[in-house]
Amino acid sequence: MKALSGIRIIDLTMGWAGPLACRHLADMGADVIKVESCERFDWWRSWEATPEWIRDDGAEKSNAFNTMNRNKRDVTLDLEHPDGRELLLQLIASAHAVVENYSGGVLPKLGLGYEVLREVKPDIILLSMPAFGSTGPWAGFRAYGSTVEQSSGLPHLQGDQTMPPVMQQVAYGDAIGGLNGSAALLTALRHQAKTGEGQFVDLSQAEAMFPLGIQGILHTSVTGNNPERQGNFHPNAVPHNVYPCLGDDQWLLIQIFEESQWLSLCHIVGDELVGFGSKAERLEQVVALNEVIANWTRPQEAEVLMLKLQQAGIPAAMCLSSKRLVENPHLKERGFWQWLDRAVVGHQPNPSAPYLVHGKRVSIDAPAPTLGQHNSEVLKDLLGLNDGRLAYLTSEGVIGDKPRMPGTGSVK
Repeated sequence: MKALSGIRIIDLTMGWAGPLACRHLADMGADVIKVESCERFDWWRSWEATPEWIRDDGAEKSNAFNTMNRNKRDVTLDLEHPDGRELLLQLIASAHAVVENYSGGVLPKLGLGYEVLREVKPDIILLSMPAFGSTGPWAGFRAYGSTVEQSSGLPHLQGDQTMPPVMQQVAYGDAIGGLNGSAALLTALRHQAKTGEGQFVDLSQAEAMFPLGIQGILHTSVTGNNPERQGNFHPNAVPHNVYPCLGDDQWLLIQIFEESQWLSLCHIVGDELVGFGSKAERLEQVVALNEVIANWTRPQEAEVLMLKLQQAGIPAAMCLSSKRLVENPHLKERGFWQWLDRAVVGHQPNPSAPYLVHGKRVSIDAPAPTLGQHNSEVLKDLLGLNDGRLAYLTSEGVIGDKPRMPGTGSVK
């Protein structure tokens, strides 16, 4: 039995941040029921539907969606239809928590705000994950992970001073928001278990990014000036940079924190490093030093050089592509990739949760669900609907198992 067996989460989220928050709980054994609709499906299945895409089962081919939604069940409910809204409330009455990452105000517009949810389940937890929180002058703004990262100010701390601000990743705010969402939800569930109380958890994804740039926030608060971007420069470690290696876009990180590491590097590199001397002298000549090391690394294969440096006690790591990650011997040895068969896309690797329980991997018990895969299972077994009722809901377009072009209404 997993740690969260017996806990039920209603997952109204889309994209990366919210589904990731719920995925961690699903991995830990919670019964996570993902709610989409045939018109307003999770946009990580696709940005938009076309007839050709629907016929080709495009909704089931997104690697991003399939990675974020394993171990979940999936039902489709049109929340703008009275029957869909009522069925969602019945599901919530059976649950411990609801998670949503719509823009602020969407749930209240649907008549599904926290006070409404409390009427059907007094101890319910509602975790809302809008980009900027549910209150304040930015509450109504819509944003994705890239916007969240920019709004946090983090890009203004990245990159070289001669460059524009640099983003960490195309949607870094989503990943960080998802992890914070998992932690917040676990905390609320623990409180619920101890006290019997639910609560509204208002999580701002932009605020979740602030700890990653706290040094810049503190610098500005104390001095009144923005800190200069340092690129890969480190005031107490030199060399400290990413260096080119043999091949296209092959890079090796080298970080020297101790003099013993520097002496080992000098022994391996040879005469080219003679004259750079102490740490203070190296810091004064850091540009020239980086150029010398880059010329030394450029004709060498990154993995071979990484292992050579590591064996000499020098911190070094090659930058891995996604393909290299799947083939990485360390991750294979730890059983990080779990391969599952999934409808439409076949045998696929799934990244494990990044922790072991009693020395063992947390199992991935089911691949990501197809759209509406568990309509019958959830609506009949959990809510007690009969076949006739399901047929009616299908004919009205309230439920279904295929995407539908927006505005087409019922399927009659």
